Amino acid sequence: MDRTDGHERRTIERIDGAAMRSQVERWVMVNSGTHNVAGLGTMAGLLADAFATLPGEVSLVDPDPVETVDADGTVRAIDHGRHLLVRVRPQAPVRMLFTGHMDTVYGATHAFQTMQYIDADTLNGPGAADMKGGLSVMLAALKAVEAAEIGDHFGYDVMINSDEETGSFSSARLIERVARGKVAAFTYEPALPDGTLAGARGGTGNFSIVVTGRSAHAGRNPEEGRNAIVAAADIALRLNAVRGPRLAVNPARIDGGGPNNVVPDHAVLRVNFRPHGADEITRARAQIDAAVAMVAAAHDVEIAVHGSFNRPPKPIDAGAAKLFALVQQVGADLSIPIAWRDTGGVCDGNNIAACGVPVIDTMGVRGGAIHSPQEYMIVDSLAERAGLSAVAIARIAGLGGL
Repeated sequence: MDRTDGHERRTIERIDGAAMRSQVERWVMVNSGTHNVAGLGTMAGLLADAFATLPGEVSLVDPDPVETVDADGTVRAIDHGRHLLVRVRPQAPVRMLFTGHMDTVYGATHAFQTMQYIDADTLNGPGAADMKGGLSVMLAALKAVEAAEIGDHFGYDVMINSDEETGSFSSARLIERVARGKVAAFTYEPALPDGTLAGARGGTGNFSIVVTGRSAHAGRNPEEGRNAIVAAADIALRLNAVRGPRLAVNPARIDGGGPNNVVPDHAVLRVNFRPHGADEITRARAQIDAAVAMVAAAHDVEIAVHGSFNRPPKPIDAGAAKLFALVQQVGADLSIPIAWRDTGGVCDGNNIAACGVPVIDTMGVRGGAIHSPQEYMIVDSLAERAGLSAVAIARIAGLGGL
């Protein structure tokens, strides 16, 4: 049963689902893998043109420098695309933040490059749900709100980054900057196929631990060598032992070594942490430091640690609970059931919440099988989710906040 008022119904009626479908089809056909800088440039241009229909200033922001650690332990800079920023009524007293990402997990050489319809309401394509469909939902909702003449008291920023899929390292400072002073935020990651949203999220930290030993002949004088592979394995075992109910630890890979008759003099351990609280980040950092110190002494090797906890945990605090309650009420008024559940995944919503801003980070389309060639978007959810966002935004603006 529709419990919206006439003004809200007129706002929803402005949303053109067919135009959104065509828009997503065009965007999906542009490869914008995180490391495809040329493709990201094309995608950024398309988005800049599309979001220029909003009454704000559109700009492309250069990425911050980012380094990576190669398999041989070399630290080098990597390129990223520019990030899209739209500022609408920056002097308004009530302001929201809307974020998304233009990058996908599928690079220019990946086999998954084209779209197809599984059936009339299911689009399979790279980034269809995650999150080119979500970007279309965001834009349609904001255009509908603007057409409703929301008023000069309400403004917002839109930030669409080019590196979310690899951790938002080149956009983290931009996210922190645009989050300041916002009453609430929506991020347009996909909801589950049934519309369930992500609630609380754990955090994540990724580390590359470079071990430098000493090579020697494995048969003639092995005692003169310092085996970097063994040392890296020792670190992996020590870190794995600290896992617990609120801290997942995954030693994922060891690069290094060489011929069987040579004591390996280098290794790189890759390890991922999933903390479910700030205290677990503190504990994990202490355990990394302790493991490195003990292994360096025990194996007589040099160790360098690269990485960070780039996604803090995202709890459902009082502000987030109010925002979820508002969206749930909007959903009820639109006959769209809204539920949420905790998840181990991470996204830019973690970073926004760490800035003290209430955020719902799965306001995008309904879909599934993301990060796989089976990824799909439910087409009918484009207009559905745009309407949900538009009414929620209008109510927050009308209330002057949460």
